[in-house]
Amino acid sequence: MKAVVAVIGKDTVGILAKISAICADCNANVMDVTQTIMQDMFAMTMLIDISRCTSDYGTLAERLKKAGEEMNLQVHVMHEDIFNSMHRI
Repeated sequence: MKAVVAVIGKDTVGILAKISAICADCNANVMDVTQTIMQDMFAMTMLIDISRCTSDYGTLAERLKKAGEEMNLQVHVMHEDIFNSMHRI
């Protein structure tokens, strides 16, 4: 199973490190990352493998969201099942 993590906010040092450290702590493997900085705004999308995650999806999503709030960022986590359901005809 996979999940998509989207992060948006003012660019600061350590965003990628903080988000990926939480993933690593939960044994969620970062498979792909794309990020950009537009003027002073940071935008990142990560694809993570949660099939061997040591915490449940809800706990991981909450930890990522809380970390985002602490850094004044918006962090959204979408489970692969939800993403696929949204894009079915």
